[in-house]
Amino acid sequence: MTNGPLAARTRMQECAVTPHEARAMKFDPTFKRAALGTALLLALAASAHAGTGPTAISAHARSLQAQAINLDTHLDTPALFSKPGWKITDRHSFEQDGSQIDYPRMVEGGLDGGFWVIFTGQGKRDGTGQLKARDAGLARLAEIREMVAANADKFELATTAEDAARIKAAGKKSVYISMENAYPLEHDPSLLRFYYKQGLRMISLAHISHNGFSDSAGMGVAPEGEHGGLSAKGKALIAEANRLGIIIDQSHASNTAFDQMLELSTAPIILSHSGASDVFAHSRNIDDARIRALAKKGGVIQVNSLGGYLIDTGATPEYRAERRALHAAYGENHEFTDAEREQLKAKVAELDRKYGIRTADFDDYMRHLLHIIEVAGWEHVGLGADWDGGGGVDGYEDITALPKVVQALIDAGYNDAQISGILGGNTVRLIGEVQALADPAAIKAALE
Repeated sequence: MTNGPLAARTRMQECAVTPHEARAMKFDPTFKRAALGTALLLALAASAHAGTGPTAISAHARSLQAQAINLDTHLDTPALFSKPGWKITDRHSFEQDGSQIDYPRMVEGGLDGGFWVIFTGQGKRDGTGQLKARDAGLARLAEIREMVAANADKFELATTAEDAARIKAAGKKSVYISMENAYPLEHDPSLLRFYYKQGLRMISLAHISHNGFSDSAGMGVAPEGEHGGLSAKGKALIAEANRLGIIIDQSHASNTAFDQMLELSTAPIILSHSGASDVFAHSRNIDDARIRALAKKGGVIQVNSLGGYLIDTGATPEYRAERRALHAAYGENHEFTDAEREQLKAKVAELDRKYGIRTADFDDYMRHLLHIIEVAGWEHVGLGADWDGGGGVDGYEDITALPKVVQALIDAGYNDAQISGILGGNTVRLIGEVQALADPAAIKAALE
């Protein structure tokens, strides 16, 4: 896309940014737009239009979605809760502020809720950094719970598999809580029990860099491992999560860590927002053999819509260097004004044009989703678009476009039961299975 308000959006190059850039982008949706690339179109349906998906949603699709439980397992929207003037109950627009989730758009798009993320960027791995991460994680947890409490007529905290249907029936949106990057627990892993008591039901061990729990998959090409997968501390964290019935999330961890998680976990695991490396080779994606292994153990892979994971954007080393320099010019940990954000957006857009950076679209997303369904089986696939955390492609810019996925799955030949499972039923099943394998004594101790 070369025209219109989206043309100027910042395109985050997941394999082309420094950890500082990624941290800054993660907390500011204006800077979290994915690296986007050329479409390799699927002939999904006669109604498809230039890679942006179905142009009309059938009555069948709308009825199916209304009856299903629609959950997304990776909502980074809590990063916006502390942004001055931003309210979850107001209708925002992706074109205006880069956000992708709010209550009015959830209603329009048919999203019933999902896992709302406690994200903490990977800071310095020393005592001071650990304490800073601890406090940041607890602050984000408080923000999520405060949002729910302030909007009790619209949202409700969800902690069990049964809660999803009950909350939907009550006309509200479900708020399951997850943690992306276990770094806030490095100082004191026993805090996991406190988080559980406060509603945490999913945890991933790493983000874009290694930490004391796990090796990371990195940002394009997997870095050399530090622990050979999981550290002893990481293995202990998995055991404790199993006892509490907290879902283990592999997204962002290395392939070796995935293998070890699958072997060590006494419950099925999840990939909350990942893609298929057999479709596009990126270190954040997972190969077909591991997808099959995940499914064999009862796990679920939720498909990410972050463009830089879907296709090759054509970013060269020269582009990456200039991209980093643009951001570095503002300084480490710089708090951007609105004017500065617009200025940087324009500079990045100009740089993208200079190097011919390519953009991904809805059909590129569907190519990953349909491939993963074929490999894993529909019972082991769901949606984790990474909204407000870098996800979104042309034709699938925010949650209002979710009905397009429903229509595309119908057009691809899947039946109502299968599509309902992909929309959220498989996630609900996984929550229940993980909790059924928990240790009642550990849960009782955590809740005391």
